[in-house]
Amino acid sequence: MFGSVFQNASVLVTGHTGFKGSWLTQWLLRFGAQVHGYALDPQPHERLFDLLNLGTRIASDTRGDVANRKLLIETIERVRPDFVFHLAAQPLVRLSFDIPVETFATNVMGTVHVLDAIRVADHPCTCVIVTTDKCYENREWLHAYREEDAMGGYDPYSASKGCAELVTAAYRRSFLSDTSKFRIASARAGNVIGGGDWAKDRIIPDVFKALNAGEIIPIRNKLATRPWQHVLEPISGYLWLAANLHNASIARFPARDLASGFNFGPALDSNRTVAQVVEEVLKHVPGEWVDGSDPNAPHEASKLNLATDKAFHMLGWSPTWDFETTIAKTVAWYTDPRWERAAEDLTLEQIASYEQDATSTGKVWVN
Repeated sequence: MFGSVFQNASVLVTGHTGFKGSWLTQWLLRFGAQVHGYALDPQPHERLFDLLNLGTRIASDTRGDVANRKLLIETIERVRPDFVFHLAAQPLVRLSFDIPVETFATNVMGTVHVLDAIRVADHPCTCVIVTTDKCYENREWLHAYREEDAMGGYDPYSASKGCAELVTAAYRRSFLSDTSKFRIASARAGNVIGGGDWAKDRIIPDVFKALNAGEIIPIRNKLATRPWQHVLEPISGYLWLAANLHNASIARFPARDLASGFNFGPALDSNRTVAQVVEEVLKHVPGEWVDGSDPNAPHEASKLNLATDKAFHMLGWSPTWDFETTIAKTVAWYTDPRWERAAEDLTLEQIASYEQDATSTGKVWVN
């Protein structure tokens, strides 16, 4: 899969202790990659990394802040990665209102430090900078945002991710050429859900926290529409984008054209309201929800959709699981009693299921 480019490759994942970073690390290990991690210690809610025993299975585990430029340079010089997936970030919209300075420092200057460490290392490297669908200047349009739309952001988190995209573009234009030893692209995903996420102010963790406590589920913004996708969907996009940048023999376009921003979102039918997400969850588990909206709450966008035409035409990438399957797989993870004692088995089973469904639907990255 993915052209076998990750087998025995040295791969650095920043933010490997987080929710998405843990799923990515688990999948890379399945391919036989030598995975190196760089991140802060997990937050109390970031349990998936330890549940998967990743700390004992990766090649190296460096604990540090992406604001620490010296340590980051030393790590990249030591690891000499063939691939870098930069996921380390302050990832929460509402928290960014409380810690705006830290959010900009991590998400903007952290990205600068990663890119510059790769530049000065002077070692052949393919880098994917992971941002978010919220990097776009959200005008509450009904149509989906495309890669050429303006960067922006109402809140500190969204604006910081828009800035990270501008930083990535500046490094690409300033230092990337056909003879460069490193290649850079960015990836913008939709609202990612899946087993093992317990972050504050995210709907799926909020749902299962309430259900596990025998409480009614409070919904903060029931009419907000988002592009919901399982965590494996954008990760497959990150991996396939990196593989195409790295190996010209499997790419449809030259690296200079692929070194750009890509949206990885779900099919149009997966653009649903928060209330519809909760209702779909409650088809699998018993429970009730209540409108918990607060007129004094921080601003959150009401509409946000992603266009993925570019990923389809240039990479041949498209999503594998529909909305109903995404919710079913997510619920299955949280309600399986193995998540506390055998999370690795449970997670690998879901990865294998995703691979099987991708194979049966003819996804290009499978072959």
